[in-house]
Amino acid sequence: MGATILTIIITAAFSSNFILVQFLGICPFLGVSKRTGSAFYMGVAVTLVMVLATLITYPLYLGMKALNIEFLEIIFFIFIIAALVQMLEKIIAKISPSLYKTMGIYLPLITTNCAILGVAELVIGDNFYASIGLQAASSMNLGYALLYALFAGVGFMLAMVLMGGVRERIEKLPVAKCMKGFPITMVTASFMAMAFYVFTLL
Repeated sequence: MGATILTIIITAAFSSNFILVQFLGICPFLGVSKRTGSAFYMGVAVTLVMVLATLITYPLYLGMKALNIEFLEIIFFIFIIAALVQMLEKIIAKISPSLYKTMGIYLPLITTNCAILGVAELVIGDNFYASIGLQAASSMNLGYALLYALFAGVGFMLAMVLMGGVRERIEKLPVAKCMKGFPITMVTASFMAMAFYVFTLL
């Protein structure tokens, strides 16, 4: 069991990092990573939605499977994620208007963040359990699903914060005019993706 938990943590956060390995959730990664502070809070928001979405969609899927209507899963999952993001948006706007303003349009865009839907879909599939060394048919486990969602969010946040830190340093460097802004950001993201690729070889 301990080995399974460790495998889930490493897989979710590093070797299958949703941003730098699977290239999901790129929009907030590029848009909100100009500062480590805003990158961190966006990562926290995405992690929270990932965990809550998995907590709701996982048992919902089992119920849908029992009723033979699992073909509707994506529609239901998107509605649930949208509702969670709306609640989170209202809470952040109430608690911290400055943070809400910093996140801007990228906060409601969490609704369509494919990384969140990707987690909800992944943890109900056979490939997820095979990847952590378990028999899919007998191992569907909400605890494992939530653990994966949590560390997938942590990996998302890690990529965001690292990118934010690098971009803050790049701003102080004498970058060629043709490389300023989006070009140097993409080059940075490419090097980060290559660094995280090492974890896929473990």
